[in-house]
Amino acid sequence: MKGIALNICLLFLLPVVAFAQKISYSDVLKENSRDMDFEIIGKVSGNILVFKNQSSKYAVSVYQGEMDLKEKVDLDFIPGKAFNVDFVVYPDFFYLIYQYQKRGVVYCMAAKIDGNVKKINEPVLLDTTQVGAFGDNKIYSVIVSEDKQKIMVFKIQKRDDKFNFVTLLYDNQLQMIHKTRQALDYNERKDIYSDFLVDNEGNFVFTKSIKSGNRDDIGTLDLIIKTSLQDTFSIKNIPLNKRYIDEVKVKVDNVNKRYLVNSFYYMERRGNIAGVYAAVWDIKGDTAFANIFTPLPDSLRSIAKEKGGLKYAFNDYFIRNIVLKKDGGYLLVAEDFSTQSTGSNQWNRWDYLYNSPFNNPYYYNYYSPYYGGYYRPYNNFNNYNSTRYYYYNILVLSINNKGVAEWNNIIHKEQSSDNTDHFLSYATFNTGAGIHFLFNNSDKRNQLLIDNLITADGSLTRNPSLKSYEKGYEFMIRFAKQTGARQLVVPCSYRQQVCFAKIDF
Repeated sequence: MKGIALNICLLFLLPVVAFAQKISYSDVLKENSRDMDFEIIGKVSGNILVFKNQSSKYAVSVYQGEMDLKEKVDLDFIPGKAFNVDFVVYPDFFYLIYQYQKRGVVYCMAAKIDGNVKKINEPVLLDTTQVGAFGDNKIYSVIVSEDKQKIMVFKIQKRDDKFNFVTLLYDNQLQMIHKTRQALDYNERKDIYSDFLVDNEGNFVFTKSIKSGNRDDIGTLDLIIKTSLQDTFSIKNIPLNKRYIDEVKVKVDNVNKRYLVNSFYYMERRGNIAGVYAAVWDIKGDTAFANIFTPLPDSLRSIAKEKGGLKYAFNDYFIRNIVLKKDGGYLLVAEDFSTQSTGSNQWNRWDYLYNSPFNNPYYYNYYSPYYGGYYRPYNNFNNYNSTRYYYYNILVLSINNKGVAEWNNIIHKEQSSDNTDHFLSYATFNTGAGIHFLFNNSDKRNQLLIDNLITADGSLTRNPSLKSYEKGYEFMIRFAKQTGARQLVVPCSYRQQVCFAKIDF
C-alpha cells in the first residue's frame, strides 16, 4: 500500500497563525473491528474515502460532511483474496490496482473509480506472472510520480543470484509508455536496496548498498537509474570516503531536478552514529552535486537523548521523512525508536535493519515496519514473545541546497506500549506556514494530541493541544492522512472498534 508521501514543498512565506481545531468522528460500527485492515485513500470529489478489508471482503466507505457515512460500497469485482491493493488518487477519480492468483498465475489489474466508488470502466489487465505452487504471490509493486502523470508497476524475481526486474511505465490514463526487462547482480548476504521511486519524467531510481565483507556495515553505495525509455540501468558510484552508512533514504526533487540521498554514518565498523550523510545528484548534469558528511555536535546530542553517554545519543534514531523546500533545500526528520522483547537479546540496530524481512527489496512495499498509512492489525512477525515499543524524540535537521546543514531542533516526546505501536509515533501536515508534528501524549488517562510547529528558521512552537470532548477515543496518529490544506483524517480506536476522525485546523 502506498502511504503518505511528504512531497508538498514548504511555503514558508506565510505568517504563523493560531487556528482553532474541530474534530468530527464517524459512527462506530461493530463491523469495523480492530482486526480489519484499512487505508485512508483520501478526498475524491469532496468525499473522504476509506478502503477496508475484512477477511478478504473488500469495500470502500464514503464519508461526507462531518464524517457521516454516505455509503459503503463492496468491491465485488476483486476475485477472492487480493495480495496487494494500491491507490493512485486524483481530484475526481482514483485507480485501484490489485493483484490476485488463479491456477498458478498472478494477475495485476487496475480499475478506474469515481468519488462515489462507482466503476468508470471495467478492470483492465496490466500484467501476469507464472508462479509455482509454493512461489511467492506478492509480485507487483506500484509507485507514482509526484505530479501523478507517471505510474509504474514493477516486479522483481530472484533467480541464480540475479534480481530480474520488469518495469511497466504508464501515463495518467494508464496508457503504456514503456516496458523493460533487465537484471542486476544480487548477493543476498551483502546487497541492500532502498525504496524504489519514479520521478516526473518517468525515470526509475533507487540505491544499492553493499556491506563490507559479511559485516552489517555498508561501505559501498551506488545510485541506480533507468531513464523512462531506456532498457538498461545506469549505475553511479557515490564515494563514502572510508566511512560507513546504514539505511539509505532517497527523495526526488522534481522542481530542482535532483535526487537526494541520505543516511546516518559511522567512522568505524559497528561504531556509533557520528552524523548525517547527504548526497545530492544533479539529474541534468548526471553528476554528484554534493557529497557531505555532517557530524552531530555534543550540544545537540545532550538534548537528543537524556540518558546514556553522548556518543550513543543517535544510535536508535531512524530517518522517517524528507520534506522538500522550493529552493532545493530540505528537512530531514528522524525518530528515536527501539523495541525490547522477552526471551531475546538486547535491542540491536543492525538486527532490526538487516536480519529481518525488511531488508529485502522484494518485500519493501508489504512488510516495512514504517511503511506509509496502511493499517494491519498484527504487524509483529514474532508473535510468540511480548514486545515493548519505544518511540521517543524527533530530530529535525535543515539542509540547504548545497547539502550543508543549517539548523537543527529536537521535538521531545516519550511514548511506549506493549505488543502494538499503532498509537505511537507521529504524523506531519504542512500548512504553508510550517510543518506540524502531531503525536499522542504519554498519559493515557488524559488523551491529548500534542501539536508542535517547526517554522522556516527552525523555531519550535508548542501549539494548544487537541483535546477531544468525546471520551474513549484513541488516535492512531501514525496512519493519518492530510486531505486538505488544513484538514487531516485520523483513524481512531473506540472500545476495540475502528472509526475515523476528521480534524479541521
